[in-house]
Amino acid sequence: MKFTDYPLSPELKTNIGKQGWKRPTDIQYRAIRPILDGEDVLAIAQTGTGKTAAFAIPILQKLHERKESQWRETGISCLVMVPTRELALQLTEVFTSLAKGTGIKVLGLTGGVEIKPQIARLTKELDLLITTPGRMYDLLGRQLLRLERVDTLVLDEADLMLDLGFIEDIRGVIGHLKRKHQTLFFSATIDERIKKLAYSLVKNPIRIRISPKDPVSKNVDHSVVFVEMDDKRFFLERLVKENPDAKLLVFARTRVRCERIAKAMERVGIATITLHGDMEQDDREKALNNFRADEERVMIATDVSARGIDIPDVTHVVNYDLPEQADNYVHRVGRTGRGKRRGVAYSFCSTDEKPLLQAIENYTGHAIRVIPVDKGDYRETLTLSQEDQMGMADLLEAAEQATRKRKKGRK
Repeated sequence: MKFTDYPLSPELKTNIGKQGWKRPTDIQYRAIRPILDGEDVLAIAQTGTGKTAAFAIPILQKLHERKESQWRETGISCLVMVPTRELALQLTEVFTSLAKGTGIKVLGLTGGVEIKPQIARLTKELDLLITTPGRMYDLLGRQLLRLERVDTLVLDEADLMLDLGFIEDIRGVIGHLKRKHQTLFFSATIDERIKKLAYSLVKNPIRIRISPKDPVSKNVDHSVVFVEMDDKRFFLERLVKENPDAKLLVFARTRVRCERIAKAMERVGIATITLHGDMEQDDREKALNNFRADEERVMIATDVSARGIDIPDVTHVVNYDLPEQADNYVHRVGRTGRGKRRGVAYSFCSTDEKPLLQAIENYTGHAIRVIPVDKGDYRETLTLSQEDQMGMADLLEAAEQATRKRKKGRK
């Protein structure tokens, strides 16, 4: 089946075609018609499956039909809630692109930026609002936002919203919805917490689960390299320099780790971009835009940013630190191998991180392929580094010299 076969407006079909989409993915095929029919939907789908378009297309079609009809009630009709600023911006871009020529007004509303300009855009003509729970709850508390006309609610990446502690904000927002509404609940993972939240919100939903045996995209070749923590910077340096045309997204565990890795790369002449939650929103947007524009080809990011980074031409993902939550591994490596492109993901695993690796393998259901590194290759990686201060190679050499001296002393 093709998108041209769906009962969509000419404007929407044209915009879909401009995205290069011809046939729906599995999640799109199973979700679009129930959403058009007004059903509640509970969907479990991994990153990279096309789930944003699975709800964006039918929502925009319904809004367009309403605008074309005699019923011209004004105000926000659809509310989309997402966990992070990056994801809100990403969805706003998708909805805006698909809505061209339809007259549908779309606004993305996030924290981390000046609130007054956002308030000024909350006009009666606004049809669809995409927002994070924190900023939404803030505006509701100030009585600056009205949601009584909302009849479609979307919760996207619900599992991450729970992980980030947004549950009470979500319930507080939903308490402001006065009308009977259609609820579309999307999550990458399912567990008892997710089930409890989902079934408190949806009524007799159409249940959709896109869960391949291996949750990692088939377009991604992923493997692990056993590297001690203090040596990882040397292996990252080598990987960057041996792949001069690559575009790399490097994941670290914390903001501090991001900054340290960036400084280590700077010392060896590798420019990087960092992205983490402690940055101002303008700086985060600038970082993403610079990375998209290939102004630098290495970005170092934290997990919170993982689901909001939709850059199709990322060739390599590097798990510099293994994630502490196994499902984040899937979200990280899903940043490469987008669409029909192939991607590569490497994980640097230290001795202390082996329990995290085991948890990831239990989650994916597969052992991750190990790239063996013999002692000679390991040492060569350290000695080839251009680190301008004493690194592990120097320390190893000093240790070996001390060992030789001790042996001579015993003789």
